[in-house]
Amino acid sequence: MLKGLDPLLSPELLATLRAMGHGDEIAIVDGNYPGVEHARRLIRLDGHHLIPVLNAVLSVLPIDDFVPEAIFRSTVKAERDKLDPVHEEMIDCCARHEPHRQVVPLIGQDFYGRVRAAHALIQTSEPRLYANIILRKGVIYPKEAGAQPGEVDPFVY
Repeated sequence: MLKGLDPLLSPELLATLRAMGHGDEIAIVDGNYPGVEHARRLIRLDGHHLIPVLNAVLSVLPIDDFVPEAIFRSTVKAERDKLDPVHEEMIDCCARHEPHRQVVPLIGQDFYGRVRAAHALIQTSEPRLYANIILRKGVIYPKEAGAQPGEVDPFVY
């Protein structure tokens, strides 16, 4: 256990999040998702629902602000704009951490293809269907805006 970190952030998950670079993506998926088949790196968080895991990840992961779209959710079949309660909860959770970012729906194979290309996949035990989301990692900016290289301690955030 560590101070200030959500206990859902396991050692394996923390190492994966830290190892990701700017622009890398991580998927958080429900218990029905074909995680073993689609994951380049699979992290299992059995016994946990998606929203608490999403909240934990967003507590430490910066979201990419270099691109117009950086958070993606699966859809109910091919119904791009249909929102199940779990989608509304995902959007609310993301808005608490990233109020200026939209959660973009991706239909079927577009979502699956993006997951297959992701740096890692977190498999939860979420029982609700279509409870899947992808996050694109951003950067953490130095505190001193306008400072020249070498003038900012890279270990002070």
